[in-house]
Amino acid sequence: MILAETGKEIRQAILACVDAEQDRWFHWVPVFIGVGIGCYFTLKEEPPLWLGAAIMLPLILAFRYLRRNNISFVLVIAMASLGLGFTAAQWRTISVEHPVLAKRIGPVSASGQIVRVEALPKAVRVTLRKSRLTGVALPVTPDLIRLTLRGKQPPLMAGVWIQVRAVLTPPPPPAMPGSFDFQRRFYFMEIGATGFAMGRAKILKSRENFGFSSRLTLWIDNLRQKIGENVRNHLPGNTGTVAAALMTGDRSSIPKGILDAVRDSGLAHLLAISGLHIGLIAGLLLFSIRACLALVPSLALSYPIKKWAAAAAIIGSFCYAIIAGATIPTQRAFLMISLVLLAVMTDRRGISMRSVALAATIILLIKPESLLGASFQLSFAAVVALIAVYETLQNRVGTGDREGWFRKPVRYLGGIALTTFVAGMATAPFTLFHFNQIAQFGLFANVIAVPITALLIMPCAVLAFVLIPIGLEVIGLAPMEIGIAGVIFVAQSVAGWGGAVVSAPAMSMVGVSAIALGGLWLCLWRQTWRYGGGIAIVIGLLTVFFHQAPDILIDDKGKLFAVTGKSGHLILSSRRRSSFAGDVWLRRIGQNTSEKPRFPKAGYSADGLISCDIVGCIYRKSGRIIALVTDPRALFDDCRNADIIVSAVPVRRRCPSATRVIDKFDLWLNGAHAVWLSDGGVRVKSVNDLRGSRPWVHQKTPKGSSTF
Repeated sequence: MILAETGKEIRQAILACVDAEQDRWFHWVPVFIGVGIGCYFTLKEEPPLWLGAAIMLPLILAFRYLRRNNISFVLVIAMASLGLGFTAAQWRTISVEHPVLAKRIGPVSASGQIVRVEALPKAVRVTLRKSRLTGVALPVTPDLIRLTLRGKQPPLMAGVWIQVRAVLTPPPPPAMPGSFDFQRRFYFMEIGATGFAMGRAKILKSRENFGFSSRLTLWIDNLRQKIGENVRNHLPGNTGTVAAALMTGDRSSIPKGILDAVRDSGLAHLLAISGLHIGLIAGLLLFSIRACLALVPSLALSYPIKKWAAAAAIIGSFCYAIIAGATIPTQRAFLMISLVLLAVMTDRRGISMRSVALAATIILLIKPESLLGASFQLSFAAVVALIAVYETLQNRVGTGDREGWFRKPVRYLGGIALTTFVAGMATAPFTLFHFNQIAQFGLFANVIAVPITALLIMPCAVLAFVLIPIGLEVIGLAPMEIGIAGVIFVAQSVAGWGGAVVSAPAMSMVGVSAIALGGLWLCLWRQTWRYGGGIAIVIGLLTVFFHQAPDILIDDKGKLFAVTGKSGHLILSSRRRSSFAGDVWLRRIGQNTSEKPRFPKAGYSADGLISCDIVGCIYRKSGRIIALVTDPRALFDDCRNADIIVSAVPVRRRCPSATRVIDKFDLWLNGAHAVWLSDGGVRVKSVNDLRGSRPWVHQKTPKGSSTF
């Protein structure tokens, strides 16, 4: 009886909270859409087409039988949204299906039409469509390929057909189990091969007649390229590349040193065209257009010039978003700013959590794969947290209308500091998950750099855009250069401080998911029960202490080994071979990539765990002997003495002593491997063990197998 009464009270309390939060129900629709998308991408096999509809349709039919204030209605909405997200992801995967190059080829003759040109610091990168490759049949030829061209090249622009000698490879798999999946990314970009050109490209023809949408896309790409080139010509050097990035969204020409300094100082968001940039563009257009219309009394007194200016600001910010490449943060920012300006036009409240939910819903349904990317996660984490904080503070802080003039700058800087702190805390778990490091002094850098960007750089960018058609863009670019130089100086100075960047091991998917759901519970509700989200956040943070770095790592080609030394740091077999994979391994365990201890060329390592000779190395840990074989001659002895064989060459003989053999064939078939050693046993994971058999996974057909 007591349990029944307690259960009834708990149920009534939950119903009361749900009823009190009716105006917040819609905010959870994109969350459950995201859960459905996440469920789809975690599967190891492609599900049947009817599965998403089977979840969603019966629930939609049940809506009519539910009361509006019933908790069952909320649960049905949640499950229907989950099914909708699952279905959207499934159909998106089917819609982008395309041929992928089966293996490395080249040099071969490659031709196609340029659809995008990216200026790199010392090269140019082009994306070709309708590609043709000598020796590759048309049915299995990728439609889109991406090539890097070095040296002197002819004028390259979107729409031009070129031919070039090139070496091409399939999109690369993850560098280790659980790391970033380039194959999945390129699959949804519909790029089937990447590579580099050898020599100078030959222009075949300059134009071809296409439909309106294709011509419009090419025109926009060419316009973006011309604006970028124009800016870099007027502002040579680092300031020009950053100015071009802010105006066109193309960061490919920015030198790596500048990108590293901006990231390490916590200013990376200034280069990602997002809410700050779109908001400033829209605000500047709204203010300037309204001011100009107000100069005409007949218009100002008789017509709603504020609404006219808001409409013009929507158009202007849309044009800027398109020129800037319309990335996920840009799309989110434009959708939100548009809703704010539409609210101005309809005399309603603009910035709200509902507008964020609507923007997220639209993006997730159009591009479900964006949920897995850093851009989506960082962008929405920051904006949801900021709106939640300012919703809490809006009734506690005065408007400041009676404050002295000297307090307004202080409030402005305080707002920047608060915004930076809140956004930094909200995005920290996702930053750790994707990039394995956090900038410690971002607050200080943002307090200086954000006002420069808001008050000087972006207004001058708008002026430069307006003056480009008449060739006077230098009037806007000249002061913009001063502001950018100041931001670069701040970034380099702060990044140079000791301890500016803290490296940490990558968070697990379980940990970051728990933090995300806990943060959403905390931010999306308003009642006291919202603080229950803190429990999920704490649980997510605690998973960091259960993280265990692999004891052994092997890349997919068997060219690079790594083992964990007594200090807990990874020791690499080489600093040069597969350097990209080595850097990924070091970052994933929270180790500085500038510190790359390597195997001894001969003899023992300093900690005594590794001994090497010309045919391989022996690694001893947890009472086991692990042979790291690079030469077939080592197998004769190792197969009689080692407990585990890790071989860069095929193992074609039986190894009586070994309980586990990982050879070149296993690496070729399943990708990079990670091995954990403990007193309780040996645990092995490969890249494809985690990914399974999905459309973006490059499946290889075995022609034989290991003897073991």
